[in-house]
Amino acid sequence: MTIFTPAERDYLRSHPLGRLATLQPSGTLQNNPVGFQLNDDDTIDVFGRAMAQSQKYQNVASHDRVAFVVDDLAATDPWTPRCLEIRGRAGHIRGEAAFGGDGHGIRIHPSRLLSFGINESGLTPTVRSVA
Repeated sequence: MTIFTPAERDYLRSHPLGRLATLQPSGTLQNNPVGFQLNDDDTIDVFGRAMAQSQKYQNVASHDRVAFVVDDLAATDPWTPRCLEIRGRAGHIRGEAAFGGDGHGIRIHPSRLLSFGINESGLTPTVRSVA
C-alpha cells in the first residue's frame, strides 16, 4: 500500500531533518530534532548518535505512539509554509550506523497524515488516515 503521495515522498527525501515527539513515562512530552530516512515501504527510520541511550529511544520502549513533523518555508513573500505531520506507532530497530549513530534506531509506521503546502491543495490542510 502506498501511504505518501509522490509530492510528499519527494518532500521527505529532500529534507534531512525532522522533529520526533515521544511520550515520557512521566506523562510529559519530548520533542527533538532528528535525522531520518524514508523507506520504500513508507516507514520512516530515525537514527542518531548514541540512540540506544537517548530519552526518545527509551520513551518508545514504554509508549509506542509518536508524532513526526517535517516542515519549512518555501517562501517568505508571500508567506508559504509547508508541513507534513505523521502520527503513528514506533518500535526499535537495528541496522547500519546511519547518521553517525550506534546502529540502533526507531522505525515509525504511519497511521495518520496531515499535509499542507506540499500537494495540490496548497495551504489547505489535508488529513488522511492510513489503514
